[in-house]
Amino acid sequence: MEILQNVHSYLAYIVLALLFLAVANAITGVLSNRMFTLQKDYRLSLFTLILSHIQLVIGLLLWGFSASGLSAIRDLGMGGMNSAARLLAVEHPFVNILAIVLITIGWSRHKRFMEGKKKFKSIALFYGLGLILILSRIPWSQWFN
Repeated sequence: MEILQNVHSYLAYIVLALLFLAVANAITGVLSNRMFTLQKDYRLSLFTLILSHIQLVIGLLLWGFSASGLSAIRDLGMGGMNSAARLLAVEHPFVNILAIVLITIGWSRHKRFMEGKKKFKSIALFYGLGLILILSRIPWSQWFN
């Protein structure tokens, strides 16, 4: 379980960096009105999507099998958890699932468009919202310990 926790923690840095790069790339693409290229833009967005999904699967495995996930809800009940326990057991997984759904919507929507500016807007909006949600529910106090 500790190995899975470490993978989840270190992969989070990579996913956050890629999300930031994908959003920044999409914003600059919109502002500069450039073409959406297969070599750079498509691959960056796709790799970000794939790694964020892998991160979610690892997180869900941790949630299901760790003491701070599903078993905390089962043992303590929703009313018995303090804010730190509730963050890990409820808020972090729920909001991150929502974030990955938004990222997936952004990826799916971008494929419908032919125009580069619309593709970039879809990536910028939905990946950006996903990034904001993820940043809002990271257990910062535990992450840097």
